[in-house]
Amino acid sequence: MISVRTVLVTLGVAFTAYLAARGLWWTAPVPYPLVVVLALSLYLVTTWLCIFWEPRTAPPVPPSEELAPAIGVHGPRKLPVWACVLALTSAVLVPSSISIGVGAGSRDAGFATWYLGGIGALMTIVMVRRRAWVAWSGIVALGIASMAWLGPLAALGLGLVGSIVWVAVAQLLLMSMDRAARDTSRLAQLQRAASAWQASQAGRQRERRVQVQRALAVAGPILTRTVATGGVLDEPERLEARVAEGALRDEMRGPRLLDDDVRTELDAARRRGATVTVLDEGGLDGIDDGSLSLIRAQLAETLKASRSDRLYIRTSPDERVAVTVVGRSAAGPGLSDEDAVELWREIPHP
Repeated sequence: MISVRTVLVTLGVAFTAYLAARGLWWTAPVPYPLVVVLALSLYLVTTWLCIFWEPRTAPPVPPSEELAPAIGVHGPRKLPVWACVLALTSAVLVPSSISIGVGAGSRDAGFATWYLGGIGALMTIVMVRRRAWVAWSGIVALGIASMAWLGPLAALGLGLVGSIVWVAVAQLLLMSMDRAARDTSRLAQLQRAASAWQASQAGRQRERRVQVQRALAVAGPILTRTVATGGVLDEPERLEARVAEGALRDEMRGPRLLDDDVRTELDAARRRGATVTVLDEGGLDGIDDGSLSLIRAQLAETLKASRSDRLYIRTSPDERVAVTVVGRSAAGPGLSDEDAVELWREIPHP
């Protein structure tokens, strides 16, 4: 399949070759044909280098220029400095060389004024290759040389105006293309953000459904019994109610800390009379599932070995510590509440 770039390159080569061929179609003798041929050769080499030159590696796209991939990777790239110098050299030398080579009597002939369109086409290519100041400098050089050799009115009438218009239109089109690319990039980012938001909402809805189902499984039987007895529960049923309440608090306050093993140990701690507080304050955000599994496994082992009357399990904002577990028991005679801390475990990030 033929790409747009291939079509444009082919048209550029064909057009510049046509302009150069006009310069060789002499309808009158020229006093310095070698000068004309050398000027044509310099023009063609410079023009085709500007058309075909591509860097071996794609330059990095600045973060501030959020261009779409079509511009940042496959679109026109900046000419190197040496090519810009060569283009400006052609814009300065070619008009004067052609005017000298064809002689004073043929300077306004068709085969002698081709450079007005030729240099204009070269500067249009330079503009497309993202060297605006070089392109306009070349147009200024073309205007000065052509007006010096042909006169202002003749230069403007024979093609200088068209060259100026080509370069201006190329700059406007390039600006419009870049703006469209930026808009496309922003739209793609918004679409990705919207898709991510929808996915996160769907994930949260599934998580809420799972939590509701788990809550019903945990608290459903004791709630049914409470309603059936009018709130009159015996001691085993009161224990089940306290355990169910604690499990529901865990599900709401620290769901990322919980798996089956952790839930089992929390249940066992409450059934032996311990008061357990679980808080997830965001310290585990961004941790992958494998790391979470390791943290939960260490938490389950810590809870299994604990015999404290009160357990506090909290995520940590520290970069090294993932979860902190503190266990306290009733203070003995002569001991303050702080002295009663019997368990302090910091579970590090994997």
